Amino acid sequence: MSVLDPITHALAAVVATAHSAATGLGAAPDGVGAWLVALVSVVVTVRLLLLPLVVRGVKQAHAAARARPHLAEVQKKFRDAQEKARAKGGAGSRPDPEALRELMEERRRISTEHGVSRLGCLPMLLQMPIWIGLYHLIGGAARGRAIGALDAGLVASLGAATLAGVPLADHGYLGAGTGHLAVVALLAGAAALLSFVTQHFLVLPNMVLTDAPEAVVSAQRMMPLLSAGGMLVAASVVPVALLVYWVVNAAWTCAQSAVVWRWFPTPGSPAALRHGAPSASVPGVA
Repeated sequence: MSVLDPITHALAAVVATAHSAATGLGAAPDGVGAWLVALVSVVVTVRLLLLPLVVRGVKQAHAAARARPHLAEVQKKFRDAQEKARAKGGAGSRPDPEALRELMEERRRISTEHGVSRLGCLPMLLQMPIWIGLYHLIGGAARGRAIGALDAGLVASLGAATLAGVPLADHGYLGAGTGHLAVVALLAGAAALLSFVTQHFLVLPNMVLTDAPEAVVSAQRMMPLLSAGGMLVAASVVPVALLVYWVVNAAWTCAQSAVVWRWFPTPGSPAALRHGAPSASVPGVA
């Protein structure tokens, strides 16, 4: 038994329920319409469940932005003090342990005051098992493997469903003719484009990279291309059904990021300056 089994079984129940509802409303069990409903339902269900983590992530980004100038000021005072001590010959190349301890205590105090959590990356880590579980669910079903509520009948139905003549269970760009290539390339291209737009126009402008190391800034600027390129490459091995999920999920992410970019920008970021939000350097800004 895998640690992901509870997640994949829960997701399988969502897929089975949505597919049953679609067929109950008249959709053909083996038709692409019922499976599109099922895949969209998975996206909606998962993203709604993750919404509290998204809200927490936005709050943490705002808290970190408010704390950043204060932390930078404390760090500067520490460096200046160390340089003065070295100039007087009262210290070696290593920082004074007592001064370093005071620096860490002051950093913790500022972080606590502004509500910066030490577990800032936890929301992202909690999402990973869900994405992996969903990949195993859809990938396994496309290979004919039943999982939980996604029984043999539903797996066979997925295997028979086609999108513009291309089976949802097929993998990769190469298949039966140019039609297969066109459908897969269109889905992969749509997912990649949505990912690039989200990262380049919505996520990157909502980040504060003023004092970040050049390597970090360069990595963030490359992220839109890496994200889009990764999807184009991955499309060569994943089933068409998963590509459909990616497109719908990428559209949700784009819309969600647009809301954050427009109405809840990170203080001090280009997005905040564009929309007239307060600067992160203003003490006490919520």
